[in-house]
Order: sequence, then structure tokens, then C-alpha cells
Amino acid sequence: MAPFSQEELQRYARHLVLPGIGAEGQEKLKKARVLVVGAGGLGCPTLLYLTAAGVGLIGIIDSDTVEISNLQRQVAFTQEDLGQNKALAIAKRLRERNPHPEFKTYPLRLSSENALEIFAGYDIVVDGTDNFPTRYLINDACLLRG
Repeated sequence: MAPFSQEELQRYARHLVLPGIGAEGQEKLKKARVLVVGAGGLGCPTLLYLTAAGVGLIGIIDSDTVEISNLQRQVAFTQEDLGQNKALAIAKRLRERNPHPEFKTYPLRLSSENALEIFAGYDIVVDGTDNFPTRYLINDACLLRG
């Protein structure tokens, strides 16, 4: 992995001096590949913190569009995002907050047909969904992927 840029050293300075994280921990974050399923009320803050922490690859799956009723609890979205796919809209917002992570978007519904293939590219899968069938699908796909 390439060394940290000067801007990364400044951005992550608090992590770099924190016992238990330091440069080694920040490098692990930079190498991490995390997929978040759902960019709503649970996924929004999760994605904000993963981005701020400097996770290297962040995947986002969501087939929904941003609605005005989302804005009071899905804190990454703005009026400008209304009507847009959540995965695409939040990736744009996250890039504005931190240009270092790579964002991969999946503006689609997670299904048994695509879950194993999508999950293959990630170390960690975060369940930010709000329904049991999708939660069971995420669990099953994670178990199958090991």
C-alpha cells in the first residue's frame, strides 16, 4: 500500500496518535472493504462514519429513491437529492466529505441472485436494512461467503 499522502496525514491525525490505532490501524482501515446494505436511517450514519474514518473501499446497495420524508432521519441527504437513487446520491455526498475512499454503488435490490457475487468483493457487510427477509438474505450470504 502506498504511504499516506500529506492530506491523509492531516485528515487522520487524531487516529494516527491514538493508542491502539496509530499508523498500522489507519492502514488497516485504508485497506478495508466494507459493504453497507441500505442507505436509509441506519445506513446513512454508518456510511458517514466509515467515510470519515478512511475506509478504503465502501460499497453501497440501495434501490430506493430519496423522498422528502427521509430528510429528517437520513442525515446525509439534502433537498437536492430528492428523487435520486439513495446509493448514488449518498456516494456523491460522501465524496464531498472525503475524496480518499473509493465508493462502489449498487442502485439495485439485493437478491439471492446477486448477493453472493456482490459480497465477494468485501471484507465486512453491514446490515442497514429495515426488513427481515433482506436481513436473513444478508446473513445467509455472509455465512456462505465465510
